[in-house]
Order: sequence, then structure tokens, then C-alpha cells
Amino acid sequence: MTIGAVFFDVGGTILDESREFEAWADWLGVPRHTLSAVFGAVIARGLDWRETFRTFRPDFDLDAELRRRAGAGKPETFGEQDLYPDARPCLAALKRQGLRVGLAGNQPAHAEALLRALDLPVDVIGTSHGWGIDKPAPAFFDRLIREAGGEASTILYVGDRPDNDALPALRAGLQACLIRRSPWGHILEMPGVAERCQFRIDSLDELPDLVAKHNAAAQR
Repeated sequence: MTIGAVFFDVGGTILDESREFEAWADWLGVPRHTLSAVFGAVIARGLDWRETFRTFRPDFDLDAELRRRAGAGKPETFGEQDLYPDARPCLAALKRQGLRVGLAGNQPAHAEALLRALDLPVDVIGTSHGWGIDKPAPAFFDRLIREAGGEASTILYVGDRPDNDALPALRAGLQACLIRRSPWGHILEMPGVAERCQFRIDSLDELPDLVAKHNAAAQR
């Protein structure tokens, strides 16, 4: 099936969250390597990533803590320097192929404005906060399909998590691509999901050519 739209997860896919997790370690007053180790253990156990913070503060409330950080002049934020170097060129290359390109990921309230300020070459920016739905809920992918403006089978969803990105996308009838680079991409192993993905990549630099070759073959 020809690919007519490509949508990307945000954190761990186009956005390197390393700097922000360092900021969280500093905010919580724990060594950065300790937070990283606990984060990896949480992922390996298949728990919600926020359990990382509850290891250090059992009553941790993300929304409340975000407000405290903002009030202290240390808001959670990201910018151009936090994009993976291959993100912008990949998005631009897919746009040049005439595809509809979008971002759709689980992100808090402040993230959508920050993403728009980056002026990325995309047609759609959607977040779980803005849409009122979190992945992996089927309704999240229903909304994505509407935003893509095509049949589910013509949409490729690119993400770093087999459990939260690829699997629910496949269940919704989309094609899927797994990128192996974030902690989830390296720690979580779901061979049955990976085998069903259209592509498995280590860099977004690989994706435009793969999509172009796939579409050329599909049109023969």
C-alpha cells in the first residue's frame, strides 16, 4: 500500500529528551546517573515512565511539579538544540516527496507551543494534551487518521516504542516504523511487533529513501 502520510512521535523520535531528564534529576536533587539507571529499570519492567520520579518522591504529581518548576523559573522546556540532528532534514525530505507530514505524541500542555515555535516542515502538530487523548488509546489514532486525511493503511507512524507507538498504530490499521535510539528503543524488546513493522531504522536519515522506494514499488 502506498504511503501518503507520515506522522511522528515526538519524545525519543524527533526530540532528544536527555537534557530535560538531566534537569529533572537536578530538580529532584538526585545524581543524573542514578535517575538514568532508575529510568531504565522502570522501562524494563514495563511501568509508566512517571514511576521513575515516584521512586524518589512517592507522592510525585507531574502536573503539580511542572507548576512548581515554572514558578521557580526552571520550567520544563525544549528548543532547536534538543532536536535530533536528523529530524528536520527527514521531515523536509518527506515533504518534498509530496507527503502529508505530522507530529503526534504524548506531550504536556506547554509542548505544543514549543513545537510550533520550532517552525518544523510539518502539516499537523498534535499532542495528547491538545487532543485530550493519550497514546496508546485507540481514540488517539482515530484522531491521527482524521488529521492525516487518508485511509489508515496509507499512513506510516514512526516511533521509538514498540508498546506505545508501533503496536497501537498497527492495531489501528496504520503502517509502522520503529526507530531504535531512545532508552525504550534499546531496552524494550517485542520481536512480534518489530516483525510487523514496515521499517526498522537506527536513524531518521534512512527513512525518506525507504519511503520513496516503497512507494515506487507499490505503484508498479
